[in-house]
Amino acid sequence: MKLKVIIHTAKEAGFWAEVPAIPGCATQGDTFEELLQNIYEAVEGCLSVDEADLNLDNDAQLLEIAV
Repeated sequence: MKLKVIIHTAKEAGFWAEVPAIPGCATQGDTFEELLQNIYEAVEGCLSVDEADLNLDNDAQLLEIAV
């Protein structure tokens, strides 16, 4: 999966980034390298789903795909 990320220079210092394809997915970092690491963690967190929280009907199936 490839996602576009918008990177901003923070007014205070460092950087912050947002992922337009995932509403509400944003992160920050003091350095560019830290920001890049945090982007991966933010996307993973925004896309993760706790299967225990899902209410599936008896005829429903849970399928995981890679895109």
